[in-house]
Amino acid sequence: MALYNEMLSEFQELGAEVLGISVDGPWCHAAFSRDRRLHFPLLADFEPKGETARHYGVYRSSDGTSERALFVVNAQGVIHWSYVSPVGVNPGADGILSALEELKGSEGRK
Repeated sequence: MALYNEMLSEFQELGAEVLGISVDGPWCHAAFSRDRRLHFPLLADFEPKGETARHYGVYRSSDGTSERALFVVNAQGVIHWSYVSPVGVNPGADGILSALEELKGSEGRK
């Protein structure tokens, strides 16, 4: 989250909006966001727990959490790119940036 917070202006230059989402509740998100000084919203997929994560195929019912997954969704609401990171591995931002640049380029050709 700290990396995406630092890169927020780069994402915005590519026409992207950054959102974080997890199965934690809104109070947990508020405390985390305040502590990390995040400048993008954190959404709570709390009740019914994991409904959005299930929709995207990244809910871990065995432990009630979601995968560390990244999605680039285009203006029509279609997933353009996704990546599920192994547990304990920071997924970085290279894939997101490449997908956004590709998406921006394809929209410019229309």
